[in-house]
Amino acid sequence: MTFRAAIIGLGVGEQHARTFAQHPDSEVTWLYDLEMAKAEHLAEELGQGKPAESYEQILAAPDVDIVSIATYDHLHFDEVCRALDHGKHIFVEKPLCRTASEVDEISDRWIKAGKPHIRSNLVLRGAAVYVWLKQAIAAGEFGDIYAFDGDYLYGRLEKITEGWRKDVPDYSVMEGGGVHIIDLMLWLMGETPNSVACTGTNIATRDTGFRYDDFMASTFSFASGAVGRITANFGCVHPHHHVIRVFGTKATFIYDDQGPRLFRDRRDGATAEALDLAPLPDGKGILIPGFIQAIRNGDDPTREAEREFDLIRVLAAADKAHADGAPQNIRPTTYTSSNDKTGQQP
Repeated sequence: MTFRAAIIGLGVGEQHARTFAQHPDSEVTWLYDLEMAKAEHLAEELGQGKPAESYEQILAAPDVDIVSIATYDHLHFDEVCRALDHGKHIFVEKPLCRTASEVDEISDRWIKAGKPHIRSNLVLRGAAVYVWLKQAIAAGEFGDIYAFDGDYLYGRLEKITEGWRKDVPDYSVMEGGGVHIIDLMLWLMGETPNSVACTGTNIATRDTGFRYDDFMASTFSFASGAVGRITANFGCVHPHHHVIRVFGTKATFIYDDQGPRLFRDRRDGATAEALDLAPLPDGKGILIPGFIQAIRNGDDPTREAEREFDLIRVLAAADKAHADGAPQNIRPTTYTSSNDKTGQQP
């Protein structure tokens, strides 16, 4: 069976379209962007897809199995809900939505829709070094994980001071960027934190049109006793980058400007083992083949969907802790299957 995909938003969505068009089990049937010329040009280049005049036209079309959403963050909730109401599988840029009430609504509609496949495009899951790290943790090479540190260094200040993000009500840099690091933490550690504290500052952007904190720092507590510390730093004087440190009782993983490496020895003078593995994925479409395969194989979508829902609940709790100036408890999804502690690539 060939799965028919409609792509909504042709910025990052152009990479979605190219991946669906090139995959042997899918084809692009519709393309939609606020700039019609983008859809027309891409349809001609791909030799697939018809430019749509509206999202409504796509949802009403009979030749759509998958809706791939790459619009502005604050539009995702409504677009995901409407796609669910039409029984579509959904591939969506991060974040899936922005609040606890929104994810509850999406969860309810997902169940009513018969549990179609739904996946956010959190591409660090597909980077070779993190696939290896997931497998190594699952194999016990790190012993017990007791801390995860991550920094999302955005470095593209003009995108929040001049672009669309400054006009989004209650824009959160943790949701807009830190989401990648939080998702990686949840995936690697195989558990959801039970509480979070968060603070932030707007020093880097206080004299600009951006009205919210450009730096947020969250501390997460896990039932296992582990601690996670994650920052979303949009105002930094630094090229776009991320930093990850995973501390276990047997080994420590570090990725920063010096590349990914591993310490297995805590003695003075110990040297790190360099890891010749890519810390970034090969493009924004890297998770799409696995998404298509899951649909084709008839895999149970529950575990992946509920992982997406858990991520938003964690993010929403961090945002509330930031807004209220007080720690927040996190309500996890009750999974119908066991937590994913395997080393399988998502």
